[in-house]
Amino acid sequence: MTRIETPVADVDPAPSADDITDNSPARYIARVSLSTGQELDERVEPDELLVHAHRDHHPIEVAAQFLASRLIQITGREQAVRGGLRFVNDFAGWTADTAGSLLGSPLLTQYAKKAMGVTARDYGFRFRETTHYSEREVRSRIERLQKQASAALKARGKSPKLRVLLTGATGFLGKELLCQAAADRRIEELVAVVRPETVRDPKTREVVRVLSPQERGEILLDRLFIPSASRKKYRFVAGDIEQPLLGLDPGELAKLSKTLTNVIHCAASVSFDDPYDKSFRANVLGSRNALAFSLALQEAPGSPFIHHIAIETSYIHGRKKASFAQEESLVFPRHFYNNFYELTKAMASIETDRFMIEKGLRVSQLLPSIVIGNSRTGNNRGDTKVVNAPINAFGRSHEAARKASRSPIDQARTRAVAFVAQGFPGDPSAELNLVPVDRVVAGILAALTAPDAIGNRIHLATDNRIRSIDMVRICREELGVAVRLTDPTVFRNLTLPIVKAVLEKLNEPKLANAIEKLGTIFGGYSEWGQPIHRVGNDVRMLGLPLRRPNTEHAFRMLCRHNRYVQEFGKIRDLEEIARREKVWDTLVDDIELETGHEAGAIPPEEFRQFLEEKIDLRAFQARRKSPASLGRRSGAAIERARGRA
Repeated sequence: MTRIETPVADVDPAPSADDITDNSPARYIARVSLSTGQELDERVEPDELLVHAHRDHHPIEVAAQFLASRLIQITGREQAVRGGLRFVNDFAGWTADTAGSLLGSPLLTQYAKKAMGVTARDYGFRFRETTHYSEREVRSRIERLQKQASAALKARGKSPKLRVLLTGATGFLGKELLCQAAADRRIEELVAVVRPETVRDPKTREVVRVLSPQERGEILLDRLFIPSASRKKYRFVAGDIEQPLLGLDPGELAKLSKTLTNVIHCAASVSFDDPYDKSFRANVLGSRNALAFSLALQEAPGSPFIHHIAIETSYIHGRKKASFAQEESLVFPRHFYNNFYELTKAMASIETDRFMIEKGLRVSQLLPSIVIGNSRTGNNRGDTKVVNAPINAFGRSHEAARKASRSPIDQARTRAVAFVAQGFPGDPSAELNLVPVDRVVAGILAALTAPDAIGNRIHLATDNRIRSIDMVRICREELGVAVRLTDPTVFRNLTLPIVKAVLEKLNEPKLANAIEKLGTIFGGYSEWGQPIHRVGNDVRMLGLPLRRPNTEHAFRMLCRHNRYVQEFGKIRDLEEIARREKVWDTLVDDIELETGHEAGAIPPEEFRQFLEEKIDLRAFQARRKSPASLGRRSGAAIERARGRA
């Protein structure tokens, strides 16, 4: 059952909305005394809930983190190294206290601790309790909600037809949902809430036209190659998640209250470097509005509503230093959050719990990890964010170095830029939890008819995480780029300022900003001691296959997609990307049919041979007839691939 764990005693009642500004973290998080366990009457600022609030404030601390990373690589004993760091910190604190006590000078103690980089706080943070009901009462309420959802589902017959409302349809995850819904016979209608889109001239920024939700929807379905026979199930309506009741027209609201069976709230800000206010509006306020909308549907007379599906992130557990992030509970992380995205998603999850326990909303929470492209093809619908961003940066810098003019000065400058751009903040031992988008969407759609998922958090993550060192190896094999891993602590405090200065001297301010942004986004996720996300509910409750996608294969296909289909982000036109992805799909199907192996398992050179045989890379079109020589090479490649069985 879903619960929030409170590690200290004497839970104080949550303050009312009148006592706290609407977007204050204190609505969800309390500052508490570590000695008494009582809440402290002090303002909670968003910035102090991030990792950087208590990191890298002293040269000794920076050196200690760097040495710890090296020791972990040498010994492989992370727990012991972390214990050693705590011992050194405690011993330094004891030494300072003893010296100050002997000399009778508290001021000396303070200066000594500061000089030795001793970190100590007399307060901590905890999540406010969602409710003060007993655990037994909470369990009873959740079981009642599950039974209600099961009854509503059974009322629709043995083969229930569902009418689903989706937010975030134009995003990466939303596009995959639209695509998979086309073949899902349970979904009779899918209503997507989208805003009108203003199209501007790329040079003058003047408004060219405004696309209505219906027009945006038709364009989206065209790009996804949704067959005409399936298009009748889609409908696009105007709305805004940051508005009450999603900003829907009253007439539309009345219609939906009589027909909708499920709501999938997928819309969110996935920018890891967004400021707090923007993240709060998209992730917390948007979630609150979607939950209130679903509650209104559920309470409407004669409503066929079954339940609400909230899409969150497994990183609501924050920085846990290699400890397990359990699906069933949410504990305020000892090392706090990497960014405001994680923080506000955790706050949204608490809001979801409140709607469920206090107001009786039937809701399940699905928590994907870091979502990447399709597991078989790497297709990402033109996305250039998150993991795609560094891959594209590496690829572009490598290509620029290869194509540099013969001028010695130009070559030296280009190589210097490439060298700087191909450094990445990452500890070799860091493990990232990457999950393909098709696995995530399969879980979301399975949840539509899984009443037992109500009242549970379900990690849509993987049990075969990928290390930074393996990602670097695959980038070298697939892109020809010798990416260098830089210790994240050293990168933040030493390398990045130097790199920025060098690039600005070389008249590369955009690249300097991009590298700073990449360091900001990925620095926290590529340090040693990443959380381990427990999985299992995706199989037990949603019925997904026990064997999760091979992460290395999926990452390899992502690299290939970015290189060949998107040309490292240079192909930006979404129509052209959609056309290329259609060709790419066929290519991958053909290769797997001929070899009997997943495309991601085929070595880079052999894959390249298949690619050149079947596609004209300049036009990115399928070849009508392959040259005989290429055919012979392909035949040999097939034999080699089959030999790896």
